Amino acid sequence: MTITSIQDIAVAAAQAALDKKANDVMVLKVAPLTPEADFFVICSAETQVQIDTIVKAIIERLESAGVHPLRREGRGGNSWTLLDYGGVVVHVFEEPARAYYNLEKLWADAERVPLS
Repeated sequence: MTITSIQDIAVAAAQAALDKKANDVMVLKVAPLTPEADFFVICSAETQVQIDTIVKAIIERLESAGVHPLRREGRGGNSWTLLDYGGVVVHVFEEPARAYYNLEKLWADAERVPLS
């Protein structure tokens, strides 16, 4: 995949998560709602091992296109890992943490970007 826009980064991250069987993967366009990011990618997994696998796949997919994370938060057994790509923030949750933080509700006004 050729990455030519910030939205392409978000969609590539979401596709990498889907390829590793992440649950309920979504891309939200949050640019009109916050200056902190243009897109959020949100997904979840049933186990910590699956979270680690999803995160690794996202990093590898984007690095192969020359896109590197600015920072990573939540290593080693955390129920939420965050990858910051500047305009794109990827959230990979363990199921209970996703239900607790409920980012979809918090950002309910954000436009959903369709994934093919």
